[in-house]
Amino acid sequence: MNRTLVRPISDIPCLRLLQRCSSMDELMQIHAHTLTHGLSRFSFIASKLLAFSALSDHGDLRYAETLFDQIPTPNVFDFNSMIMGFSKSSTPEKGLSVFAQMRSLGIEPNSRTFTGLVKGCFESSFVGQVRGQIVKFGYDSDVYIVSSLISSYSKCGELEFARRVLDESREKNVVCWTSLLSGYCCNGSVDEARQVFEEMPERNDVSYSAMVSGYVRNGCFYEAIMLFRELKSSGFVVNFTKVSLFVSVLNACASVGAFEEGRWVHLFLVHRGFEYEIELATALIDFYAKCGCIREAKEIFSELPYKDVTTWSAMIMGLAGNGENKLGLEFFKEMEEKGPNPNAVTLVGVLTACKHNTLVGKAWWYFGRMFKVYGIFPVIEHYGCMVDFLARSGRVKQAEILIRTMPMEPDGAIWGSLLNGCLMHGHVELGEMVGKLLIRLEPTHSGRYVLLANMYATMGGWEDVMRLRQMMEERDVVKISAWSFIEVDGVVHKFVADDKSHPQLRSVYRVLDQLRKELESSFIISNDALVV
Repeated sequence: MNRTLVRPISDIPCLRLLQRCSSMDELMQIHAHTLTHGLSRFSFIASKLLAFSALSDHGDLRYAETLFDQIPTPNVFDFNSMIMGFSKSSTPEKGLSVFAQMRSLGIEPNSRTFTGLVKGCFESSFVGQVRGQIVKFGYDSDVYIVSSLISSYSKCGELEFARRVLDESREKNVVCWTSLLSGYCCNGSVDEARQVFEEMPERNDVSYSAMVSGYVRNGCFYEAIMLFRELKSSGFVVNFTKVSLFVSVLNACASVGAFEEGRWVHLFLVHRGFEYEIELATALIDFYAKCGCIREAKEIFSELPYKDVTTWSAMIMGLAGNGENKLGLEFFKEMEEKGPNPNAVTLVGVLTACKHNTLVGKAWWYFGRMFKVYGIFPVIEHYGCMVDFLARSGRVKQAEILIRTMPMEPDGAIWGSLLNGCLMHGHVELGEMVGKLLIRLEPTHSGRYVLLANMYATMGGWEDVMRLRQMMEERDVVKISAWSFIEVDGVVHKFVADDKSHPQLRSVYRVLDQLRKELESSFIISNDALVV
């Protein structure tokens, strides 16, 4: 008896080719093959072609639209591919049109449909429309969709709606809570984020990492270190393989000079056998460089088998920041010869390394080559480096001319650099003009008043000093308190001017009084010696 063997659909050659497809050229050849062999009528094959075009990193959304239009009866998976594809494109609103077409054909959406729609929402009104459909079809208890809704509302700045989604959800897990926490951090509301963190019924390594990263992003470095220290001592079981947590902690330690804490992170990573991934290695290089440990930074840099532009930039910036200007420029030369192309950050490091009187010509040379050679348009940070460099070296008029010829509007920092140069080198008339301009530009910035007042004080213009103080009072300008960090026995202490809250306040002031007395005594002795 003859039997006809039915070949499984997975054995069709074009499907095996699709599984190995890595470019649109290959896909178009496979598509042509399906057309010539009459295979394009199989919905399974058409869906696979569409999915690659719409969703692959090597795909082409316009080609996907053509394929989609050729499918006579698209199914929910085809619609989802288009919605997801548009959600990652520059025209995410097209996903809503695809959804409307889907519903007009009576096709029921599934959870993946709504995930794609939510990710594509860039306005709060769109999020609201999609949320209504999610509730209508009963997917408001899907924690992944709830988390996506919270993230979308947060991206639109609608934190009140994001919180409402969490509160009204019947099902919510640690991912949903962390999405809200991250939303607050991204919108600068770090105190509200910490409140959410405290409310969480459960926490994991992602939520801790999100809170630490949020602190760092908002400049709360001390708080980030304290939370990480709390995490270490709490006995909480955390997956310490999350590199992002350590990167955030290292960035915090670098910002306040918390050497012992950052060193602990490094030793922990070495003990656990972590390999130096690019992001982690760059954070370590930046940490050691900012703590003045340039030797350790260079050791990590030299151990890396591959270095990207961020790693090179961190090393060059670190060398420049530690006065290793010549070595920083040598590293840049090596980068040009065998490394990746420099970016805007790299050139900031290079210009910083030129901040020396003997390197004026070199700085102008690099500045002139930025676009011609590297294809990098100078931005305000590069102009800021040049202005600061010229003003500090006494080339105040050159700095002023550069500011006047900038293609963008100079900000307060650039005018402030010029004013500082005027103060340092006695350019009184120009300094007064710049100081008044700065106050008009930033009327609530206390530092601008102080800098101009200092210049008046050096000239003996006490009436002008008093006038500025009165102006500050009339405008309710709050003088920002100075602060500093110091690490003692592995503990980071933060000191704010006129702050009386430190637990060891009496001991601190007792030592300060003793130092003051010793300084006064030394001054009297030196004066007596001069008289004799």
